[in-house]
Amino acid sequence: MHDAIVHPSGARMRWVELPGGEPARVYVHGLGATSAPYYAEVAAHPALPRRRSLLIDLLGFGISDRPQDFSYTLEAHADALAEALRKAGVAGAAVIAHSMGGAVAIVAAARHPGLVADLILVDANLDPYPVTPPRPGTSGIAAYGEEEFVSGGWKEVRDRVGPHWWSTMRLADLRGLHRTAVSLAQGTTPTMRELLIGLTAIPRAFLFPEGDEPDGAGELRAAGVRVLGIPESGHNIMLDNPEAFARTLATLLPS
Repeated sequence: MHDAIVHPSGARMRWVELPGGEPARVYVHGLGATSAPYYAEVAAHPALPRRRSLLIDLLGFGISDRPQDFSYTLEAHADALAEALRKAGVAGAAVIAHSMGGAVAIVAAARHPGLVADLILVDANLDPYPVTPPRPGTSGIAAYGEEEFVSGGWKEVRDRVGPHWWSTMRLADLRGLHRTAVSLAQGTTPTMRELLIGLTAIPRAFLFPEGDEPDGAGELRAAGVRVLGIPESGHNIMLDNPEAFARTLATLLPS
């Protein structure tokens, strides 16, 4: 395990690192997740040539610190991620990022040129979305006020998302989890989709569960983003079909 101070409070981001050559690969988790459990099998898969791999946790999640004076916006997460990678000596990395982590990775690539050399998004959030009453199986975190969520709304989320997602969500700071979810719902300006389309200098791919093509896929393809379906998978592609996921990464990443 490695770490770097990324915030004036002294808060540290931490990551599990697998040894290998450069350029490095950086794996970023989604909302309420943590990178090592989600990516360990894929990062070590024999289909992928060995590279230095950082399975990193964003502030407020997993094994990273939980500063209370951190805003937990997508932009703040992106800047903290960039700082951690700089202190780890990482530049020109291949970034593989899931869901909310994909939104953070897009912002990081746009705000910190040279940090990301290849961007692979895994069913990532590209657009803001309206806050609606929570549905079964969804987190619905952004539908709560912050104090409402911290004082007890999290228990409803726990019961709604089920034991698998909660196994990592329970490690998150409650305020950090809520603020991140609210920022994700609000999106960025320009939107994550617009930022992604504008990142023409780097290879980009968007992986989705086969049969559930993302909105605006044609626009993404026209902008040079490879949009690829992964069979026999749901939102957590790397867990649902790690074999197909790893073999797809092998075709997208530098050898």
